[in-house]
Amino acid sequence: MSKSLAMNQELNFEGTVAIAEIQQAWVHCCQRLRSELGEDIFTSWFGRMELDIVKDATAYITVPTLFLKNWINSHYLDKITAALMAENIGVREISLSVRSGNFRAASAALRSGATQEPRQNGTDPAPSVSRPLPSLDMDSFDSSPLDKRLTFDSFLTGKSNQLAFSAAQRMGETRDGAALLYNPLYIHAAVGLGKTHLLHAIAHKSKDLNQRVVYLTAEKFMYGFVTALKTQTAIAFKEKLRAIDVLIIDDVQFLQGKSIQVEFCHLLNALIDAGKQVIIAADRPPGELESLEERVRSRLAGGLCVEMHALDEALRLRILSARVQAAKALQPGFDVPEAVMNFVAHTITANGRDLDGAVNRLLAHATLTGGPLTIETAEIAIRDLVRVRDPKRVKIEDIQKLVANHYQVSRADILSSRRTANVVRPRQIAMYLSKILTLRSLPEIGRRFGGRDHTTVLHAVRKIDTMTTSDSALSEELELLKRMLLD
Repeated sequence: MSKSLAMNQELNFEGTVAIAEIQQAWVHCCQRLRSELGEDIFTSWFGRMELDIVKDATAYITVPTLFLKNWINSHYLDKITAALMAENIGVREISLSVRSGNFRAASAALRSGATQEPRQNGTDPAPSVSRPLPSLDMDSFDSSPLDKRLTFDSFLTGKSNQLAFSAAQRMGETRDGAALLYNPLYIHAAVGLGKTHLLHAIAHKSKDLNQRVVYLTAEKFMYGFVTALKTQTAIAFKEKLRAIDVLIIDDVQFLQGKSIQVEFCHLLNALIDAGKQVIIAADRPPGELESLEERVRSRLAGGLCVEMHALDEALRLRILSARVQAAKALQPGFDVPEAVMNFVAHTITANGRDLDGAVNRLLAHATLTGGPLTIETAEIAIRDLVRVRDPKRVKIEDIQKLVANHYQVSRADILSSRRTANVVRPRQIAMYLSKILTLRSLPEIGRRFGGRDHTTVLHAVRKIDTMTTSDSALSEELELLKRMLLD
């Protein structure tokens, strides 16, 4: 509640609305906003908003920073106006301004209609100066360190990553004022396929263009936000991040906490609406980030989503050759025969980090034993890096499409609320397969099936599981569907 209203015991609106009534109306207005927008949003944007005066059908509201003023004017002014008008105190419009040490004197002048503020008893008014915001520890959310080696020039491309590389390169070349074609850019891939390399390359290129760039891991973002809350510098935290040109967030799948995710979503909206570039990386598509709020997943999916696929053998061989050449610069006598290079590139299929490990092991073998590198010695040196091929990761969407096609219904039917027998059975089978072929939880499976409760999924799983013990035809159908999904 505004201290200004409390201090002015004689304030009336057009001679009819008393100060107590205005105060009560403002309390009701804030309660209405909190109810409509939620506690997190209300606290973030309206917690420091104060109603100062009401005069000539205008409510004069103050906030502590210019950013809050601009943001509320752009996004919430209509809601605040409607909430105040609903209180029937004659307010028809709102004037939003930034509080300062001189604002109280100016607002008092508005109340009296004068340009000065002499009191009738000759005394000066009690001063009311806004408390300055606590200073922000700038190190708490400065960019995470960038690796100078991770540039576009050092990134090797192939069919598996060409699209992601081209999109990232376009982001790094975007200059101030240029139209942003893809915003946000969302890159997803398994570990060790080059996501972080591309993010560092974008950051380096953007800095070369004198753009204000912040590169953060999800962990660093969470740490900075929590630190800002503890030190009461959350507003300064938000303002600095919204003043940048390029925001790059890595490993967004680790973003945790409802309030942090709400602020992250506000940050994305503010930057994108202001024409600033946002680049995000994760280990899976936005729709599969179950730990994130729906609004965050929706915002991330609204830009360009690019997947970096597993490295093909030709690209693995090129990466391996580059790593061997780098090692030879440190150990001139180090040499890897072509046959050994081909063997390693064919054998190690997981990711680029395993290729780095292979070169280190070959280098250690060559320098410590002094013996020649052969396929047999290479096989021994890298055996711990040879991984059994991971089973294919099945997606719930693929299960739904395959089951719908197999039983000659549409995927929309499976997701609908229809209860006819020709739809219920395929729906239950799809839920059953989703449970046994994916790592998704029952609530998540229910959400993917039209927002159903987890108990519905559990019932379907138990029912199909029971039926397979007595229905051999159904059991064979399920085995067929499993093979089709896993092949």
